[in-house]
Amino acid sequence: MKKEKIFTLLIALGFGISPSFAQVQQIISIQSPEKGTKVDIGLFSKKEIRYRMSKNGKEILGWSALGLQIDSKEAASEVSITGTSGSSHREDIINLLGENRIISNNYNERRINLKSQGYSSSILFRVFDGSLAIRYIIPRQKKKKEITILRENTGFHLNNQYLIYQYHQESVFKPLPVDSLKGSSDLPSTLAAKDSYLSIGEAENTGYTKAELTHGIAPGSLQVSFEKDSQVRAALPFQSPWRTISVSENAIGLHHFSELPFKLSGAPSSHRPDKPIAGKLMRAQLNTQSALDCIDLAEKMDFRYIMFDAGWYGPERSKSSDPRIPIADIDMEKVINYGRQHQVGLILYVNYIGLQAHLDEILPLYKKWGVKGIKFGFIDGLSQKGLQWLSSAIKKVNDKGLVLNIHDNYKPTGLSRTYPFLLTQEGIRGDENCPDAFHTTVLPFTRFLAGAADFTFCFPNPKDQFHKNLKVSKAQQLALTVINFSPLQSIFWYGRPKDYTNWDEIEFFRKVPTVWDRTIYLQGEIGKSISVARKSGNSWFIGSAAGENDWKDTMVMDFLDANKAYTATIWEDAGDQKLSKKTIIVKRGYQMPFMIRAAGGIAIEITLN
Repeated sequence: MKKEKIFTLLIALGFGISPSFAQVQQIISIQSPEKGTKVDIGLFSKKEIRYRMSKNGKEILGWSALGLQIDSKEAASEVSITGTSGSSHREDIINLLGENRIISNNYNERRINLKSQGYSSSILFRVFDGSLAIRYIIPRQKKKKEITILRENTGFHLNNQYLIYQYHQESVFKPLPVDSLKGSSDLPSTLAAKDSYLSIGEAENTGYTKAELTHGIAPGSLQVSFEKDSQVRAALPFQSPWRTISVSENAIGLHHFSELPFKLSGAPSSHRPDKPIAGKLMRAQLNTQSALDCIDLAEKMDFRYIMFDAGWYGPERSKSSDPRIPIADIDMEKVINYGRQHQVGLILYVNYIGLQAHLDEILPLYKKWGVKGIKFGFIDGLSQKGLQWLSSAIKKVNDKGLVLNIHDNYKPTGLSRTYPFLLTQEGIRGDENCPDAFHTTVLPFTRFLAGAADFTFCFPNPKDQFHKNLKVSKAQQLALTVINFSPLQSIFWYGRPKDYTNWDEIEFFRKVPTVWDRTIYLQGEIGKSISVARKSGNSWFIGSAAGENDWKDTMVMDFLDANKAYTATIWEDAGDQKLSKKTIIVKRGYQMPFMIRAAGGIAIEITLN
């Protein structure tokens, strides 16, 4: 068979070598609403399109590659710009399931229309204050209904000496110089330099492939890479996921961009919650009595859900196990009815094998039973085939009004805006995987920039300290429920309900919300420390955590309302694996010195007097 030539649509070799200005045939510039962030799009020698990005006059990315390599019998040819169009967007999004009740979605947009060898295409640029988002669009073509994307050329020609925090889904983080990167790093990836922090991510991936970052051809450069699939098949018209680049002068400033994937995703579907669905859950053992005991504890703790995890319908990886039929030890009707009487809902786990075989049957069945939600397990969040299935499944679950939690290698790309019943997902190394204090203080600056994550807290009780799982203190565990955002929080992951008699210690879990009106990152540095304040109603909650070294500093409560007095209840480590609790009166501007031992924390509830 004759080997096909490769047609490069939007040709962009992008070797990272900054071309001289004379080579630029045309430059189109876009600025952010506040004018501080600027993006230039350049046409070079009529053969390639590149872009560069600056903030406050300082170049962040030099001329960087763009483009998709498309399989075609056509030979590569010159690219021409056939037209441009632009617009400005100003919007306040109300989000009742997020870190902030009001999300400002303000950007300037420019669409660059291109033509090459008879093919038409576009690149869409959205410039936010501190961020850039890029998307490829290929409309219907006269002679083609489908394309094969062999490679995405999107590159990032860095203009500084950065460390990249390399990781993969649920792995540990490995900070290393960009030029030392071997293999790939997951999105979003965080890069740190002396006076500059970058987050490179994606948004609205509904069935492309899971792309990652690899080292580019030139020194100090990165590029998008397909790690699971060798190619992507796409029906026309086609639009790619967004590629995003955000920049901050300090580490805590990166959090301003954690809602970017949400902003870039489509508007909510017609199926939206008509009552509160966020909350906390406890996992039951696989029998009726444990579930009833969990419901009793959930009622005391103001948890909204309990869950039957893997095994409730038999061995999860066996094709003979049927997620429509509970095992004999579980009286499902009794559990659901008891939960209904005590305002505690049930969430059921289903493995990918069962989901692929029975999803369309179990969704109406679970609604009929009175189940409130479903947890997907061991899905394929890496390949195009897996992500296409998952996108369809998310919509089906959302349309049925069931809460959804997706576990294992899937990470968010903003789809919870379109499908608000998608409350959380894993794609994180949580407590069940024994993370250390370095890991817990890296996560807020990395994985949590993509969205919510289910951390599966393993808090100790008098009968089991979970030493195998926990490498941080009790107070840090409490603090992490504030630091780690998730509308659905899994608490007491390995615990048994009747073992939790340590009421003074677990009181904070009852009080802390899971969704917020306002969030502020107060202090912190990647892998060293983090302090986050979040507001719900008239109350504030603060979580502070130290990494592998002691942390001594002062917390300034300048976020409180003026001329009002508050009571702050403070949980701290007291040594010998114990917690202490005290209360003080605070006002706006109150300065609270603190000393947190390595792997320790402080959790604070602040209520209006």
